[in-house]
Amino acid sequence: MNPVAHATPPIQLRRDRLADLPATVRTPAYQPSDLTPGIVHIGLGNFHRAHQAWYIHKLMQQDQARDWAIIGAGVRSYDAGMRQKLLAQDCLTTLIELDPQGISAEVIGPMIDYLPIEAGNAALIRGMADPSIRIVSLTVTEGGYFLDANTGAFDTDHDDILHDAANPNHPRTAFGAIVAALGIRRANGLTPFTALSCDNLQGNGTILRNCIVGLARLSDPDLADWIDRNGAFPNSMVDCIVPATSDQVISQCNALGIDDRAPVSHENFRQWVIEDNFCAGRPSLEQVGATLTEDVHGYEAQKLRILNGGHQLLANVGEILNVPTISACMQDPDILAFFEKVQIEEILPHVDAVPGTTPQEYLGLVERRFENTAIHDTTRRVAFDGSARHPGFVLPSIRDAIASRSSINGLALAEAFWCRMCAGVREDGSEIAPNDPVWENLRKTALAAKTDPGLWLEQDLYCGDFDHDTQFVAAFARWLNEIWKNGSKAVLAEFVSHNSLSH
Repeated sequence: MNPVAHATPPIQLRRDRLADLPATVRTPAYQPSDLTPGIVHIGLGNFHRAHQAWYIHKLMQQDQARDWAIIGAGVRSYDAGMRQKLLAQDCLTTLIELDPQGISAEVIGPMIDYLPIEAGNAALIRGMADPSIRIVSLTVTEGGYFLDANTGAFDTDHDDILHDAANPNHPRTAFGAIVAALGIRRANGLTPFTALSCDNLQGNGTILRNCIVGLARLSDPDLADWIDRNGAFPNSMVDCIVPATSDQVISQCNALGIDDRAPVSHENFRQWVIEDNFCAGRPSLEQVGATLTEDVHGYEAQKLRILNGGHQLLANVGEILNVPTISACMQDPDILAFFEKVQIEEILPHVDAVPGTTPQEYLGLVERRFENTAIHDTTRRVAFDGSARHPGFVLPSIRDAIASRSSINGLALAEAFWCRMCAGVREDGSEIAPNDPVWENLRKTALAAKTDPGLWLEQDLYCGDFDHDTQFVAAFARWLNEIWKNGSKAVLAEFVSHNSLSH
């Protein structure tokens, strides 16, 4: 359905006002008194509420998983604002599904508390040490795992990690808090909880294990061995397009009759593939559409390379050309032709099929989702944190193409567009506001690369070791020079009109 303006003011979202919401809004069939905690989720933003929390909610609607309620948590100062908003509305969230055929709303309530945000993370440690907590899940972004960009190993020399190793009872990081909580559980004779990463990293469970065990080993090797031996860190793949909440989304929510200060909009698609490896029990997520499997890696590779990598193909050139949204990029014939050519010729050949779908079929699904004009997913949001997203989503395809001596021309152009975007000004002269944790370094290098393209590829942290591959370096340099000289539209047309150059 489409939102219909209500003559009366929207109803403030609270537990005691759910019955007053319009009949078109789906609401929880359970009460807070029905629920007991089982999950602490760290990094509680829009994605978690539209994805993992929704799966738990669906189980609760079926009179299941009511001992798996969620307690929210965060370790960054900006999490305090979300905590304040959600506690003011009894931890309820309005989910607005943006389907091209119409808009609908559902209120979910599997979250029952949000821990204080504080230095030293004492409340978070106590919360995770509680025997009722059997899963600690995380969405802390791809760049939040303290990984060495060259080796992919846990970076034990990072200042925050060194701090947590020296001050294990007053940690700065989520990982330090997890180690401290596991230490308390061991001392109290309890089992560990399962630590479940829900971030877009291939092998995210293995990465999380390395972070937790590696950090514990710096201060308490015996605890590290106990965690490694008894804990569980399932790999998982998560997928749902969830834009940032805008004034438009809040207005849509009000038009649906709900006064929610932190509503979430999302597409009409979700996927969650989880390695069935839990040490303290789990909800029956497979009953509400999640896939529990022994092997997540194929699903991860397919999604991260085709969807997340595809996002970077669109967003970087979209920012340069001031195309506002991903759906608008898909409507631009030049950008779309570039996207499809790189996907078909240079990404899909290095992606294996998974049960139920081929890479070609998955690309078709991704294109339909990206074309959804009801989703106002900005190019700025998708281009954010390219210093973490390109290494995770694009570089693996480049690495495989170089190893197999196959085409790298379009992938080199994609990296050239990222470099050009990081110069900080669009082709219409408007400014691209800082959009990366290391934006200033990227901007300076991108401007220097205008006359010396090789300087960009020397950033091993973000560009791998491709500066040693002469053909990739040559293709990147040629495309970057042509972008600056002739503009992105001309370069897109040139790329699409010619057969890709083999490696």
